[in-house]
Amino acid sequence: MRILHTSDWHIGRTFHGHSTLEALRGVLDELIGQVREHEVDVVIVAGDVFDSATPAASCYTLLSDTLRGIADTGARVVVTSGNHDSAARLGFQAGLLRDGIHVLTDPDAVGAPLTIDDTHGPVHFYGIPYLEPALLRHKWEGVRTQAAVLGRAMDLVRSDLAARGGRSVAIAHCFAAGVEPTPQLERDIQQGGLDVVPLATFAGVDYTALGHIHGRQTLAEGVRYAGAPLHYSFGEGAKPRGSWLVDLDADGLAEVQWLDLPVPRRLVTLRGPFADILADEALAGNEDAWVCVEYTDALPEADPLRRLQQRFPFCAKVVHAPAAVRSGERRSYVERVRAARSDRELVEAFLSHVRDGQGATEREGEILDDLLDERVRQEAMA
Repeated sequence: MRILHTSDWHIGRTFHGHSTLEALRGVLDELIGQVREHEVDVVIVAGDVFDSATPAASCYTLLSDTLRGIADTGARVVVTSGNHDSAARLGFQAGLLRDGIHVLTDPDAVGAPLTIDDTHGPVHFYGIPYLEPALLRHKWEGVRTQAAVLGRAMDLVRSDLAARGGRSVAIAHCFAAGVEPTPQLERDIQQGGLDVVPLATFAGVDYTALGHIHGRQTLAEGVRYAGAPLHYSFGEGAKPRGSWLVDLDADGLAEVQWLDLPVPRRLVTLRGPFADILADEALAGNEDAWVCVEYTDALPEADPLRRLQQRFPFCAKVVHAPAAVRSGERRSYVERVRAARSDRELVEAFLSHVRDGQGATEREGEILDDLLDERVRQEAMA
């Protein structure tokens, strides 16, 4: 049996205020082409199908079009919910879709597989929707963490599999041990503590298709993240986009290979002095890319985004990141203020703090001296 593992479509997410819907449609059309080209039997979507619990109508349209497109190739589709999805709304789709498309969102059904046969016999697909511990405590006593919830779910899976026999695939949406979370994207999964799910949790099945992490990761030969099909932050810009092509033979997992998906628009981060970034001809190749600029000038520029977009039309993010102080001990603002012995030094302390070590310019110093001298004169006349 040949399986394509994808996840984290996040239909409806914006990228710095820009819609990603059409870009995602193009990438998912390519995915449908890969399903057809590689004669895939089953496509797994491991959660976070939508970006929010209340997606717009256009998001449902894209989902329906994509699932039907995959089904038209002859492949079966297995979809589970993630932490961004509303399990109820996503599950509602199940009754509206045609045969061969399976949307698994019911926590009460964990441990009951969807079984699909090939020439070697049955393959049992155990869909585990995103499970919120607080909502399951009345059913599963003692579960208070993601680790406990997934542990209980996988116990149910292994118990059922022991009775049935055959090959198996688990599908889960969680933060498993041994990977780094995507910066600034996942809002409720922690790096440390009990919210991490140990890798050993997924022992006993032939392949585990994970979702939630936006970059591809291999935790073990049979435990993998596919990542998202689009780049949703500049921090992901260097990570490939695609899916895993998984082959099962009569004995279980046989081979796994990576299939790249196209990147509609590259993401680049440019760092340096503001004027250099605007003028450097060597940067011309980035004018069609999504651009993040980190300019290192000591002072902030006026209206930097508009000015940068005149050269880089797809500049989406600008960060003022002054170069760090090269020498001398960096002191806190409180320490600088306490050390000030005059009003001029107090102003210098403030400017040095907000400008990462850069005090008043020569012209600013002249203005400050004039103002302070005038204040002294006014006080003397009072």
